[in-house]
Amino acid sequence: GMGAHLYILNTPMSHPSTDRDSAHPHYLVKADADFLILPQQGTLEIKTELGDLLVEPTEMALIPRGVIFQINPASAEAPSCRGYVCENYGAPFELPQLGPIGANGLAYPRDFLYPTAQKPEDEILDQSGVLFTRWGGSLYQATIPYCPLDVVAWHGNYAPYKYDLKRFCTIGSISFDHPDPSIFTVLTSPSGTPGVANVDFVIFPDRWLVAEHSFRPPWYHRNIMSEFMGLITGTYDAKEEGFLPGGASLHNLMIPHGPDALGFEKASTATLTPQKLAGTLAFMLETRLPQHPTRFAQETSLREKSYDQCWRGLTRRYNGQLHP
Repeated sequence: GMGAHLYILNTPMSHPSTDRDSAHPHYLVKADADFLILPQQGTLEIKTELGDLLVEPTEMALIPRGVIFQINPASAEAPSCRGYVCENYGAPFELPQLGPIGANGLAYPRDFLYPTAQKPEDEILDQSGVLFTRWGGSLYQATIPYCPLDVVAWHGNYAPYKYDLKRFCTIGSISFDHPDPSIFTVLTSPSGTPGVANVDFVIFPDRWLVAEHSFRPPWYHRNIMSEFMGLITGTYDAKEEGFLPGGASLHNLMIPHGPDALGFEKASTATLTPQKLAGTLAFMLETRLPQHPTRFAQETSLREKSYDQCWRGLTRRYNGQLHP
């Protein structure tokens, strides 16, 4: 399974100031899930047992389950950070099989960056802290008499990492038709059923559109995968109005969806010359399992309660003719 969340970070875990443990730094370890983090606003300083990562918007970070970490705003002048988190309870993320694409394309292994272990200063090593542990769906805490980020060296391939999403090499149609969004898969958590993933992490970055005789935005469809989408920056070509950076949408399995009426009209009347989609970065967490919104998500005043109205302007256009 998986969980998708929005986060807001405005208090550093290194200097918490709002509870009874404010004198102690906070640390977290998750035994239940890998933690995929997508900053949308504000740079994060992620401290882990195996070293530190500085993660900016348009980058992603992954912290494997069982690794102790601490996250702080990277800038004291701009402490308010927000973004998205995917909790992956299934198989670890891996690069997708490229098949006919071959050796080159999508995300390259060389572009994933790992931290270097570094021992904290002695005054930090000797400082008591509070360790929060997520295990079995519950959250536990314990006061510890030392800093747990005390690994001075490590080797192996089970470690946190980050990836610059601008390094993703997009693949697309150079003739006609709209390829499946699986061509934008950065990482996948496979399931036991071939053809459907536990989680696919997919991005829609800057790219050229050159397909002829085609409807270029995502088509109207329903499928056996649930789609949680977010927007890091720019606009999304299938819904240019109302879907803002920092927002999210959910289309559960077998729910029909597609471009809004404005997007359909714009794409249907556009001259199909080569077009550059620039300044945009959207992502999708796609899973074969249904997603259940939390009570907070359903009751928040920020929820768009008239979302279905974006399709009201669509009309039947089929004229009885078939085109080759």
